[in-house]
Amino acid sequence: MPLLSFDPRRSDAIVVGLVNNMPDPALKTTEWQVRDLLSRAAGSRAVVLRIFSLPEVPRSAMGRDYVRQNHEDIGALRRDGVHGLIVTGTEPKAARFEDEPYWGALADLIDWAEAHTASTIWSCLASHAAAYRLDGIARQPLDGKMFGVFDCEGATDHPLVAGLGAWKTPHSRLNTVSEGDLERAGYRVLSRSAKAGVDMFIKERNSLFVFLQGHPEYDAIALFGEYRRDVRRFLAGESERYPELPHGSFDEEASALLLGFRERALTRRDIASLELFPAAAVGRQLTAPWRDAATRIYTNWLAFLETSRMRRVGAPLSAPEPAVLTYA
Repeated sequence: MPLLSFDPRRSDAIVVGLVNNMPDPALKTTEWQVRDLLSRAAGSRAVVLRIFSLPEVPRSAMGRDYVRQNHEDIGALRRDGVHGLIVTGTEPKAARFEDEPYWGALADLIDWAEAHTASTIWSCLASHAAAYRLDGIARQPLDGKMFGVFDCEGATDHPLVAGLGAWKTPHSRLNTVSEGDLERAGYRVLSRSAKAGVDMFIKERNSLFVFLQGHPEYDAIALFGEYRRDVRRFLAGESERYPELPHGSFDEEASALLLGFRERALTRRDIASLELFPAAAVGRQLTAPWRDAATRIYTNWLAFLETSRMRRVGAPLSAPEPAVLTYA
């Protein structure tokens, strides 16, 4: 079932909101990734995707133009409501959440989602922000970037991970949250990785909050694009450290090409050499081994939203009743 255009008269659709706070270069790509994932996960369900962003997130003139032309005003989210919400993060600029220019707006959104959605997915940095807002759980800086594709497995039986055994998930982050801190605050860890730590966790109060430290929505080229961006930053003198290859992302041939470019770049640091970056040769070898698992997770999530919506027929969209998570 393709995603539908928003029509407030269509009562059979599951309405999902995406609050896209990603940096300007990733705005359009993130929306395509989420739309593609929901389309694959929807099956026969009618799903509407509405896209918003927080105006307090700093943007370039080009980014502001894109948001103005392609996103709905955040006020429409509060006015109309949604069944489920997906919230992305952005690159952290400050050591404390409170020092980010968008923190007040994001904190308000977290509170609103708790009261007015059946379930919300908090992605990567947004997952850290929501856990901090709800329970004061502090993110912890990593020694290096958690970057690549990591083996994950379920930590408990739960409908959101039904149908999954072991799977792979992309991660790209500079911070993490402690499993011990989460458990002490009443969170339930659904999946973890031996190398990447906690992968997915939940907390269920009025709304089912789903926290993803990884990026199951990523397409096959997302991590490679981030790696090339970090290489460009090094060559341009914007970063002092040449990036490590993303874990588990390339075969032997592609790794050799990229490491060969690294040797040349470290010998002669020049932004002009980016023209020699083996993007085409490596890009032809990229796959997305996490795709089926990501689809299954979102299929399970949409099943929960559908169950919640069916129990609330006739109720205002912005005032959900608490729902018991079941698998369909």
